[in-house]
Amino acid sequence: MTTMPAVRECTVTSCAYNDGGCRAFAITVRAEHAACGTFISLATKGGIGGAVAQVGACSRTDCRHNADLECTADAVAVGAGADGIAANCRTYEPA
Repeated sequence: MTTMPAVRECTVTSCAYNDGGCRAFAITVRAEHAACGTFISLATKGGIGGAVAQVGACSRTDCRHNADLECTADAVAVGAGADGIAANCRTYEPA
């Protein structure tokens, strides 16, 4: 079994799962723009206190860290993207 990489940093403070860091159990990286599919903008904060989120799935097949739709990076960072997307996987690198 493969260990899922941790979300070591998330600077998207408008996300309901960001409460001093990502508190989602796991995130999904979407194919479009390497966007964090778990991002949701709500006034209520959610997730698991003290949790370190992990990358559960990655649909960005053109990333060098993607093997069989799983992320192989040691850890990922999530933040605003240059393309106007609120939450992008900043660890994404074209293959």
